[in-house]
Amino acid sequence: MGLSVQIVWLFVLAIPVACISWTVTHEEIFREPREFCLEKSRTCRRLFERKFFYLFTCEYCFSHHVVVIFLLITRYKLLFADWRGYLIAGFALVWIANQYMSLYGRLRLDISHERLDIEAKRVEMSESSDSKGD
Repeated sequence: MGLSVQIVWLFVLAIPVACISWTVTHEEIFREPREFCLEKSRTCRRLFERKFFYLFTCEYCFSHHVVVIFLLITRYKLLFADWRGYLIAGFALVWIANQYMSLYGRLRLDISHERLDIEAKRVEMSESSDSKGD
């Protein structure tokens, strides 16, 4: 596989990694299991148990495990045809996926701020039109 094809694969494979990682660690559908894991990550006695449960609450940590699954499924390697290709691909995929998640998080924050601004303007306009009617 040529380098340009490998790069395309890198940016495409990072999309589902980011999607799965973000969904599990942030979205409402997984809120209850995530809250359970968060509580366990704080209260378990053994370090291994605390770290295991923390894995499901951190998108960066979780993305490493999702990447391993995708590397096993796709056999994607970057730059080298042997185990080094898997190693480089794994860390590159994690990095790109986390860049995607950062952009997505920022976009969601901007959208939330815009919605709040719009709602505040609606309320302000409603109050001003009510006061003019008096």
